[in-house]
Amino acid sequence: MPAPAQTDLIQGRWFDGLSSKARPVMVSLRPTPQGPSLVLHPLTQPGAEPIVFAYKHIGWPEAWNERKPPPRVVVDLRDQGSLEIDAVAAWRAALASAGDRPGIAQRMQTRWAVLLGVTAAAVIGLGLFYRYGTPWAATQLTRFVPLSWETSVAENVLRQMDDGTLKPSELPQARQDELKARFDALVQQTPDTLHRYNGYRPPLSLEFRSGMGANAFALPGGKVVMTDGIVKAAAEHRLPDDALVGVLAHEIGHVVHRHTTRMVVEQGVLNMGLGLALGDVSGIVSTGASVLTGLAYSRSHEREADCYAIALMRHTALPTAPMGQLLLAIAHDEEEEAEAENKKKKAEKSSPDTGVASTPDPGASSSERVRQRKKAEEVTSHPVWSLLSSHPDTVARASELEKGHAPHCGKG
Repeated sequence: MPAPAQTDLIQGRWFDGLSSKARPVMVSLRPTPQGPSLVLHPLTQPGAEPIVFAYKHIGWPEAWNERKPPPRVVVDLRDQGSLEIDAVAAWRAALASAGDRPGIAQRMQTRWAVLLGVTAAAVIGLGLFYRYGTPWAATQLTRFVPLSWETSVAENVLRQMDDGTLKPSELPQARQDELKARFDALVQQTPDTLHRYNGYRPPLSLEFRSGMGANAFALPGGKVVMTDGIVKAAAEHRLPDDALVGVLAHEIGHVVHRHTTRMVVEQGVLNMGLGLALGDVSGIVSTGASVLTGLAYSRSHEREADCYAIALMRHTALPTAPMGQLLLAIAHDEEEEAEAENKKKKAEKSSPDTGVASTPDPGASSSERVRQRKKAEEVTSHPVWSLLSSHPDTVARASELEKGHAPHCGKG
């Protein structure tokens, strides 16, 4: 078997680690399937066998800048010391002849075009991971989250809200029982084909609370909460109970698709992916990305829950138009309330001594007055509810619900 071809000999200095004095050597490189091997030919020992170093046993130097090469090349021979070569150009030519090709990291360090290309590819890759990879991975991982965990989380969240924002319902018991009967009938008529996860059958239940505006929300594990405000809003706008049933179908969609659990898993997957990709700076980036992801994914989940409600209402021969009309009415009422609140705040600024709840005590210190004003603003803004209720694009969604079909729901 013929010996592998080797490059021309290059003069070098070998520091063998045993002596501080350099040993003159001639160096050559041989191509191998694993990469170039390095061969030392000691000049102080005529007739001695050459010393061969395999590719993986060498710390190969990197070429940082081809236009400004270093004055010498230093090759790390690990336990056998190091090698210095002054003929840098001859060394690079010998590497190329032996089949060595610079890695992507080295090309990035020496060529701007490669660096920009890799950066662009990384940005595109992260974008695709954020847009498609994270939701897909979270959807698959959610299958392994036990129902008992969701139920425990829901109980804790509802308990905290009952101790804070939420209050007991003031609806007559007969009215609550009537709506619960409609809710139970809707659950019983839900076809298996609408379930996102096979074998996932949480015990769906409906509860009523006051203390918030017109809304409803779903907790993981099957608990749906409807506020007195949304029931009263439907009555004030003379809408049939089908409007409230449509809202409940939407919330059941959140439960069946496990949106809350998926949101938790999505954030974990995204943060893990950014941590692997960006290392130490991922903490800063993932914080901003979590905010953006929460908004984007909540919109996706709202559309998914809308499609579920449309399919379920169609299956039970119930109209979705009243639900759309209720959403539009609530959005209109909230807009009017916001305008009235803004006018009230402007009036209070021009007359700071009028009013009771929102006017700080004039005898208090400046820091105390700021604290009082912030507390008054927090009471009217309901920050907890803003986190739990994310129903963007209300007008567009309501219009689709009135029609009983949305383009993103596909054919059905």
